[in-house]
Amino acid sequence: MDAKQYDTLQQSLSPKPSIIKNCLKAFLVGGIICTIGQLITFFYMAYFNFTERTAGNPTVATMIFLAMLFTGFGLYKKLAQFAGAGSAVPVTGFGNAVISSAIEHKSEGYVLGVGGNIFKLAGSVIVFGVVSAFVVALVKLLLVTVGVTNW
Repeated sequence: MDAKQYDTLQQSLSPKPSIIKNCLKAFLVGGIICTIGQLITFFYMAYFNFTERTAGNPTVATMIFLAMLFTGFGLYKKLAQFAGAGSAVPVTGFGNAVISSAIEHKSEGYVLGVGGNIFKLAGSVIVFGVVSAFVVALVKLLLVTVGVTNW
């Protein structure tokens, strides 16, 4: 059997993914995660006297913490297997990526294992976030300096 025949056989025997079903699951789970984030925002606004604008940072930190906690207990993996991108796209996916690397390399020690590998998957997210923030701030500075806007 050559490679072409093998590929044909594999495609005929492989189950076809239900794209509509997968998209619906991702949409629903992602929506539920975002709804939980909105409820946490309301909690901070009601009990800690935050404004809608200032409640954003603690909400993001709480969502990342919860994702890390659920990853540590093995629950986030089950959610990700069910929801696919619906669990990876919100900020909770970032928390899951960070803590997964830390857990995977824990046996190598805390410094070289956890410390050296914790941002392996999430490092690019941090780098692109910092670079994007720098570019946006630079554009804002130029627009304010030229007098186009008064942000």
